[in-house]
This record gives sequence, structure tokens and C-alpha cells, in this order.
Amino acid sequence: MPDRSRARLSLAPIDALLERVGRPERRLRPIHVAGSKGKGSTALLCEALLRGAGLRVGTFTSPHLRRWTERFRIEGREVHGGALADAVERLRPHVEDLRREDPARAPSFFDATTAAAFVLFAEAGLDATVVEVGLGGRLDSTNVVAPAVACVTSIELEHVEVLGATLAAIAGEKAGILKPGLPAVLGALPAEARDVVRARARALGCPLAELGRDFDAVLCAEEPLAQRVRLEDGPLRVEAHLPAPGSPTRQNAALAFACVRRSGLVADDRLASTAAASLEAARLPGRLERVGDAPLRLVDSAHTPDSARALAQVIDALPRRRSHLVLSVSAGKDVEAICAALAPRADAVTLTRADAHRSLDPARLAAALRALAPALASRVVPNPHLALRAARETAAPDDLLVAAGSVYLAGIAREVWSECAPAPVAVTRGRA
Repeated sequence: MPDRSRARLSLAPIDALLERVGRPERRLRPIHVAGSKGKGSTALLCEALLRGAGLRVGTFTSPHLRRWTERFRIEGREVHGGALADAVERLRPHVEDLRREDPARAPSFFDATTAAAFVLFAEAGLDATVVEVGLGGRLDSTNVVAPAVACVTSIELEHVEVLGATLAAIAGEKAGILKPGLPAVLGALPAEARDVVRARARALGCPLAELGRDFDAVLCAEEPLAQRVRLEDGPLRVEAHLPAPGSPTRQNAALAFACVRRSGLVADDRLASTAAASLEAARLPGRLERVGDAPLRLVDSAHTPDSARALAQVIDALPRRRSHLVLSVSAGKDVEAICAALAPRADAVTLTRADAHRSLDPARLAAALRALAPALASRVVPNPHLALRAARETAAPDDLLVAAGSVYLAGIAREVWSECAPAPVAVTRGRA
């Protein structure tokens, strides 16, 4: 099996692997999406817009909520496990050969899964693909594609041990997905980061479209868990109902609209006529997702300070008697800032550990929470399934339950608090 480590970042291993299997990525021209946050939502909204315009679409995202197959989507549904296993088994001998030739340059686990996505998509006879960057951009395994358009959604201080300790350094890594002469789309970035991406675009001759300058999403009306916006891009004006509230959702919808428009995959008139219905039908699992009522149960994968603050604004607008927060945070995240955003909105907090290897010890979370809000009622329940059930059992029908802080917790909460997993789709090669 390939090495699961992602500390060894290089494109050489995946290049060698793809060369051995016929360069499937060269048969794709994906929308390529990077960013500190919002990249997964933007990728799924791109998928929705493309599918709504009548295209057959493959989408590769990471991480997954519960199952590995969630990362590989064709026609809006995750691929069947058997199809993924077949693609992986065809790659296995090449991975093993490369490891024998030079262990230091063996493909990583993410190299192999990325290659599997390219194999699946190239053989499925698709019209379009959307590919989300895993980590960073410049040296990420996905950065072997020649995209229809590249997108950087946002930049925050994250993964500093790999990407750099400044916004400028991280921007340089994420701007690495820009390719000479190909269009690029840019979200709302801090000035220090924006200047780096702009310089990279100028150096490569990339036509650059920026949120707030070249396109935008204007709020028309906001409901507690949805909103109506007007997307504006050049001469196009489209009013759309979005399936989640908040400024980040608006921005991600605007980015997706701008990406699809600049991809050359959909004509303007077709995009303008189908975008509203496409966005209204879009689903964003684990992203401000309502999974049940009485009590209202909200699942959000907010795991950065900015996304926690965005979630806090949503909580503020929701009617409730009491708020119960279930929280798990992955190692390396800004625990204090996340707790500072969410603690004032909670009447009770249950701290847990969604992933045994990646999540912080809940005792560490408890210490951070006590320092910020010593009077806040809290408890530690290490098992996430038990933590979510305990919170559900103690909540009254007019209370609010929120699970947040981690993609891993979001996946478990969707399972424990609701039943909303779609059936997988079988993969066929080529067109009928």
C-alpha cells in the first residue's frame, strides 16, 4: 500500500504513477479549487451549476465525512466501493514498483487516491470535472492538472508547519495552482495574501477575476437557515436561493458561478437560465446543515476561527430556549479562538474526540473552555457517538443542538442525529 504520510510533499511521485497508467489527468480539464476554507463548498456548488446546465460531472473532494467513497463523485453521487477498489487495484502494482525503485519517492496514499480519481473520471466519459486541492496547492497531488480555471477561495494561517508561518507564504503555496495563460478566480483575501496571488497571476499571464471587484453576491433576503442572493458577474444577474445562510455561503456561491462562467464549459445564456434552480437544489453536507428538528439539530464542520465566527452569527439568529454545543477540534487548530467564538452562544457544552488520532484530547478542550468561560456548564464524553446521543437526550424540543469544530465530528453527527446518506452510484466506462 502507498505511504499514508503527507509530510513528504512533491509532485514527482504522482507524476511517475500517472505516467505508468497513461496520463488520465490529461483527458480532464477540471475546475481546480484551493483555499483555507470554503474550497469544499465551492467545489460542490460548481458541481451543482455544471450538472444543472446538463453536463455529466465528476468531483474529487477531501476530506470525507464518513466514507472514503464520498471523495469520488460522479453525477452528484459517490462512486460505488467496488468501482473505487477496482481503480486502486489497477494502481497497486505500479505503486509497489515505484517503491522498490526508490522508496524515498514512492507515491503517498493521497497520490494514489488522487490518481484513482483521475482514472475513474477519465474512463467515465464525463463532460466536466471539479477537483479540490487536498493541502496547500503548489505541491499538492492534484496539481498535475491543466485546469479550465483555478480558484483560490480564502487564505488563513493554517498548516503552518507545512505551508509557512505567514499569510504571504501560504498564499504563495495556494497560488501554485495557477497555470500560464489560464483563467483564475480569487475570493476575498487579506491584502498581504491577495498581493501575492495577484503577482503570481501577472507573472503567468492569467486573467484574474476577483470577488468584490469583478463579480459578487448581494444579499437580498436572509432566513435563519437559508438566504436569497443576487449573483452579479459582468452582464449576468441571477437571483438564487441558497441552502445555507451566512456571508461565507454567499461568497462560495459567487466563486462557483465565476468559475463555471470562466471555464468555457457553459455558455452565458445557459448558465443564466439554469443557475438559480441548480443552486437551490445544491446540498452541502456538514456545512451549516440542518439534520433534524424538535430540537433543531445543526451540523457544521467549522474548524477555523473565521468559520467558527460565521457559525456563531448563524446561531445568534436562530430562535431557541437553550443551546447545546458538541465540540471536537483537530490537533493544530486554534482552539482558543474557536472556543472564544462559540462559547458565548452555548448554555452547555459536551467535549469529545471525534478521531482517535487527529483530534485533540477533550481534556485539553475543557481547559481552554474553562479559561474562557469558567461558569459555562461543560462535560467531557470522549466517545463521540455517546457524546452526541447524550446531548440529544438532554435537549428539549425547543432547544438548539450544534455539532462543530471538526469535519470528523460533522460526519459522525450526521449519522447519529439523522439518516441522510445517499446511495452510491456505479461507474461505467465511457458513454453508452
